[in-house]
Parts: sequence; C-alpha cells; structure tokens
Amino acid sequence: MALAENLRQSLIPGFLYAPRALAEERMLGAGPAAASFPALVEKQRSFVIPSPSEPRKKIQMYSPAFYAACTAGGSLCCGLTHMAVTPLDLVKCNMQIDPSKYKSITSGFGVLLKEQGVRGFFRGWVPTLLGYSVQGACKYGFYEFFKKYYSDIAGPEFASKYKTLVYLAGSASAEVIADVALCPFEAVKVRVQTQPGFARGLSDGFPKFVKSEGPLGLYKGIVPLWGRQIPYTMMKFASFETIVELIYKHAIPRPKDQCSKNLQLSVSFAGGYAAGVFCAIVSHPADNLVSFLNNAKGATVGDAVKKIGLWGLFTRGLPLRIVMIGTLTAAQWVIYDAFKVFVGLPTTGGVAPAAAPAGLAKA
Repeated sequence: MALAENLRQSLIPGFLYAPRALAEERMLGAGPAAASFPALVEKQRSFVIPSPSEPRKKIQMYSPAFYAACTAGGSLCCGLTHMAVTPLDLVKCNMQIDPSKYKSITSGFGVLLKEQGVRGFFRGWVPTLLGYSVQGACKYGFYEFFKKYYSDIAGPEFASKYKTLVYLAGSASAEVIADVALCPFEAVKVRVQTQPGFARGLSDGFPKFVKSEGPLGLYKGIVPLWGRQIPYTMMKFASFETIVELIYKHAIPRPKDQCSKNLQLSVSFAGGYAAGVFCAIVSHPADNLVSFLNNAKGATVGDAVKKIGLWGLFTRGLPLRIVMIGTLTAAQWVIYDAFKVFVGLPTTGGVAPAAAPAGLAKA
C-alpha cells in the first residue's frame, strides 16, 4: 500500500529509470531488489532525474563527414558575405565600367542613390548569393581535400617543409573547379548591376542573357575569372595559413590547442583581413577585365586594355576593393571557422598541413 502511494506521488514511475537489473526484478516481483525498491523510490523523489543525452559524435578529420562540413561552411561564409557587401560591389563595378560618371566611392553611392534609390544598392543580390554560395562550397571543400591530397603525395617531411607550396597548389586546384560553378552567376550579376533596365535579377536576367549571348556566353569571362580568382584564392589561403601560424608562433604565448575558441576566432579575423588586402591587390587587374567583358557585348581583352589602360587595370576602383575584400575575407574566415567549431572541428591554420596516414601525430 505504501509503495502504491509513493508511486502515485512520483511524476514518473521510478522503475522506468532505475538500473536495468533492478527494474527487471521489480517488474517480475521477485529477487532481493524487490524488497529494497520502496526505499529507492523514496530516495529518488528528492531530486530531478536528468534526461539522458547522447554526446555529439565527433567528426573524424579527413573523413567524408569532415569534407561535407567544410563544404557547408564554405557555402555559408562566401554566400552570406558577398551578399552583405553587394552595395560596395555595385559601386565598384560601375566605377570600373563608367569612371566618368562614377568618379569616386562617395560620388558613386550618391549617383546610385539619386537614380535608383535605396533598393538600387542591392540590385543583383540573388545571383550574388547563389553564385558565391556554390563557389564557396567548392572552394573550401576542395581546398581541404587537395591540401590533404598533396600533403599525402609529398609525405610528412616534405609536406611540413614545403607547406606553403601545398597551400598554393591546393587552393589553385580548388578554385579552378569553383569558378566553373560561379561563372554563369557572375556574368548575369555584372550585367544586372551595370546596365539598369536589363533585368531585375537572376530569374529574368538569366534567360535574357542566354538569349542575347547564347549559352556559351555565360562562360565568356571564364578565363579572366580564373585570372582574377586563382591568384586571389592562392593568396587568400596561403597568406592566411602563414599569417595565422606566425601569430600563434610569435604573438600568443601558448599553443593553439590551449587557446580559447574566442581567441582562435579573433586570430582568424586578423589573419583573414591581412590576407584580404593582399588578395585585392593581386587580383584587381583581372577583376577590371571581368567587369568590362561581362558588360560589353562582343568585347575582348584587347579592347579592355586599350580602353582602360594598363595603369587603369591596376588602380581603377582599387581602394574600394581593398576595403571590400579585406572585410569580406576576414568575415569569411570567421564564419567558416565558427562553423567548424560549431560542428566540433578545429579552426584553420596554426599547424603544418596533415600528412597522410591517419593516426600519425600532427604538429
């Protein structure tokens, strides 16, 4: 009778979360555990039993799940950051195409505001978001793959000794693939942003572009895009990895694995911004070419050089692009590494590239 009263007062019957053997004996009504069961129930009434929780399964480095996480993180960081800087990108593209009208950063914003209103600052955001999401997925996912692949080919000793070459080769290989995914979106984006009235966005701009230029026209700018993006990405990854390694080596008095996650993400931001400045300078001439070719029907590289000039290729719109790319690159590395931390992976950089056999100790 006392046992029944105790059980009625319990929110959840104690035998449901009692040890398995004890529960079985109680349900069978036999064994020495049955006699002690009322005392156990009374003891359990004095505190709340926590819900069982399964620990998050750790992602194994260089497993399919690892590359999937890096791909998702890359898509997230590139798509969101490029969409966020659409107003800067819009002014930059128009300064490259029509410098007589868009003479400076401030006047460029003024012209856009006057002619198109506030909504005009985000023209082309859809092809920007989608294009750079697929590009980021390929860029980061394949970079992690090729970095490991080339490290395995080189072997532990050479991968550590020539790690910068590993970073350069891995990032270049990844970007070749990423640009094939990006190019159609980039072509439509530039046309939408630099030709008011051409289209509202991707949905109507894509078929209109294909009708005007043909399907192959979507890849008219692939070579200049490679010329812009491959040096950019090589600089982005190699300089980031090197800068982060130097920060951990000379500026922080303890090993990376002993630093808090917030400190590691701060290092990612600093390394990303510095890398972004270098990226903007290296890739700027090709960026001018991409904007020119995608804006003018039937234009060639020779036409661009003749009209813009060599000095213009290196300098037109550069200050704005340094600000844009520096901020963009820093934000990308923070988002990417924050996502890796979220899924239980270490942040990028600070150690030599992993050289092959799984299970070997890594520096």
